This record gives sequence, C-alpha cells and structure tokens, in this order.
Amino acid sequence: MQFKLLAAAVIASLPLVASAQSSVTIYGIVDASVAREDNGTPGGTRTLVNSGDQSTSRFGFKGVEDIGSGLKAIFNLEGGINVSTGMGDSALFGRRAVVGLQGSFGTVTVGREYTPIAEVAKNSDIFGQGFYGTNLVAFGTDRLTRRISNSVNYSSVPMNGLRFGAGYGNGETLVGPSLDLMGIAVDYTVGGLYLGAGYHTVERLAIGDDKEMIVGAGYKMGNFAIKGNWMAADLAGPNNKYEQLGVGVSLAAGASTFFANASEQKLDVGGAKGRTLALAYSYAFSKRTNVYASYARLSNNATARFGIASAGSGLVPPAAAFGADPSNLSIGVRHFF
Repeated sequence: MQFKLLAAAVIASLPLVASAQSSVTIYGIVDASVAREDNGTPGGTRTLVNSGDQSTSRFGFKGVEDIGSGLKAIFNLEGGINVSTGMGDSALFGRRAVVGLQGSFGTVTVGREYTPIAEVAKNSDIFGQGFYGTNLVAFGTDRLTRRISNSVNYSSVPMNGLRFGAGYGNGETLVGPSLDLMGIAVDYTVGGLYLGAGYHTVERLAIGDDKEMIVGAGYKMGNFAIKGNWMAADLAGPNNKYEQLGVGVSLAAGASTFFANASEQKLDVGGAKGRTLALAYSYAFSKRTNVYASYARLSNNATARFGIASAGSGLVPPAAAFGADPSNLSIGVRHFF
C-alpha cells in the first residue's frame, strides 16, 4: 500500500516538476517474452511469461539544470517493473536514485548508484547485459556488487579516451563489520576499441575484506563486434573465490543482429565449474521497438549448481541438484519510450 501511495504521489507531481524544469525527461522500457525453461531436473520444464529478458522493464525521471559557471545540477530516479504481473520492485527507485553536480571536473553523484565495476561489465558484454547467458549472473550474493546505496561517486571527463571512476558506499552500521564498499575503475575508448578494469573491496566480515575485480575489452569493426571479460569475487576466507570468464561476438545485417556468447563460471571450493553457450537474434522495426529470440544452456560439472541470467530474470537448479544443466528459450518484444 505504501508503494502504491508513493508512486501515485510521484506521478501526480509530474506536471509541477515539468513546469519548473524544462529539461526533465520521463523515459522507460517495456520488455516481455514467452519462455520455455528447464531447470535441469526431471519434471523441471515449464512455459512462462518473463519480464525484461533483453532489457529490464523500467520507468524513470532524469533532469539537468544549468546553474551557471559551467556547472549543472543533475538527477535520476529509476525503478523496475515486472510486466508479467504489473508489480514494481520492492524499492520504488531501486535501480538508480541519485542527485549530483556536473562540470569540467567530471560528475559527482550521491545516492543509490551503479558501482565502478558495473560500467566495465556492461561495456564488455556482447549482450549488453541482456538475454540469458549475460554476465549479470556474476553479480549478487557471494558474487560481485552491481549497485551501492548510501554512496558518493565520481566519474571524470574523458581525456583522450581515458576515463576514471570511483565510488564509496557507506554500510552505515553501528557495530561489527562496516559493510563499506570502496571501488575504482578506469577505461579507455578510441575508435572501435574498448579496454576497462575495476576493483572493489567490501568489509563484509571481521576477518578481512572481500575483493571484487574485472578486466574487460571489446572491439567493433563495421557491423562486427567482439567483447569479453573476466570477473572475480574473492570472498574473505579460504577457497571462496568465484570467477566468470566470457567472450561473445555480434554481427549486424540491416535490421537484424545476430549474437553468440560463451562463458564459464567456477568456484574454488569443490572444483565447481559450469559452461554456458548462448545465442540470440534481434530484429528492429524502428529505433524504439524490436523483437528477439534467445537460447542459452549451461552445463554444470558434478559439483556445480550454477545458473543463468537475463536482464530481468534468472534460472538456477533446485537446491542439492548438483550437476543439473539449466536452459532457456525465449521469444519477446521490447519497446523504448
């Protein structure tokens, strides 16, 4: 009920906001698909409607105001939507909620923001962090961190293609481990070449800090592109390291784009390993609307129970189903507004 009241209040205030700031933009994505998924166990196959397989369905508000002396005030509020049910995320603007200043020095934001590693991960994923088989599977509990709340963040102005970013998330705890996250990232873009790297530390336990890292690259030549990255989450304690390695290619031909991606996940403990092969196709009716089809299958070894993820959904074998091989076939439509 509180979510509904808050959403109604925000929508009701839009005419007032728009009249006060002409640069306010309302935007969003609506993405839905029909999927056939198999969790890799007997009787584990079902057909369902998913929301956000290529892009997470969302709505948002962003704006900028020129406040003089080369300085601009900016804000962005963005929330997720589940198209299959009509429900919103548990946090109204859980995807991004920031306000900040922008100038010749770069951009500073405060609030809930993407981590420095997240930007590198997106730029080095051939799927653009959409479709089953994306590197989003590397983020989450006991994995890498994609967003940070209570944060202060900085992104530099690109200089000859080189850009630097940093973020600090305050865990705001009174006792015990601070839960603070500190991260940096650097990337370089020139022509069709992209190179990026990032590093986080998270004080999750009293015995030491978790370490998260990424190295990513990409190259685009005409209608062909290749991208790949290596990500790792080295949790405090022995034998807790998680790694993900992926590489993919795409080829555009008129309104059609073909994608292929291969990736591997592994854990130090137990020698768990899983390999994923994913294929996708997109056809653009316009700049704002496209249809797509995708297929992904993950093969786990006998000690692994890894899953696959798309932009807005995930599929993991049931607890104790080690060695199960999940797969997903999706056909969907996506529209930007």
